[in-house]
Amino acid sequence: MADQTYSFKVGMSCNGCVNAVNKALSRTEGVSKVDISLENQLVNVTASIPKDAVFEAIKKTGKPVENL
Repeated sequence: MADQTYSFKVGMSCNGCVNAVNKALSRTEGVSKVDISLENQLVNVTASIPKDAVFEAIKKTGKPVENL
């Protein structure tokens, strides 16, 4: 599967939240790039895995997450 870019709205209130989401995604096989905007509560992920798999990886951090 070719890399796709997915966007999610993630409830993050501080840099600790950003780091938790970044760490979870960085450890997820198939994820090649993570771009997080705390200000916009937005996470863009470039990955070769399905969007559902990326969604579940973010969900495991305990942060509220929505597909965009």
